[in-house]
Amino acid sequence: MKAVVSWSSGKDSAWALWRALDAGVEPVALVTTFHGDVATMQGTPRTLVETQARLVGLPLWAVNLPWPCPNRVYEERMAAIFSRARDAGAIHVVFGDLYLEDVRAYREELCSSQGMTPVFPLWCTPEETPGLATELVEAGVEAVISCVDPRALDPGFCGEVWNPRRLPDGVDPMGEKGEFHTFCYAGPFFPSPIAFEVVSLFDRDGYRWASLQGRTT
Repeated sequence: MKAVVSWSSGKDSAWALWRALDAGVEPVALVTTFHGDVATMQGTPRTLVETQARLVGLPLWAVNLPWPCPNRVYEERMAAIFSRARDAGAIHVVFGDLYLEDVRAYREELCSSQGMTPVFPLWCTPEETPGLATELVEAGVEAVISCVDPRALDPGFCGEVWNPRRLPDGVDPMGEKGEFHTFCYAGPFFPSPIAFEVVSLFDRDGYRWASLQGRTT
């Protein structure tokens, strides 16, 4: 089963890829949306996303979006990506969503309109996310919190290593309700950890962001 992988650069999409591989899915590319030179929501620099793609051995298909981005524009550009996927023999799309029914319904509708079939390797209930977070940690998945919604989580967590045990009660340990987003830099899907540093923290559009930069070892 050939598929493209919706790749945010965070831990969820990375683990979705890992589970998909374990299930026999044959990925043909990682698909990442960018606003300028950073991944949407995660704020990961394009250079670091390119490093992730190189380490997992897959091409990166970038979807460049304006900011703000009307939904019509997003769907037009995703349609072009899906056409490219079909040309490569892939009619499935792997997503790292967990339990938000409205998000899943939107993905299913969008994919169906383009002759694609969505796959949700991580789908679970809200009660199961602590177990999922533990699964990632025990497998060696490491990530840094690259974006925080201060309405849901203390912005002081931004730029810190993701540790589900340190998160306060009421915050989803996977951040599925939008409390935070991550950049994944280590795990079984990478042959070696990605070297990077947090250069600075800043506020924009109501969120706290970490400015990340790759570094040589």
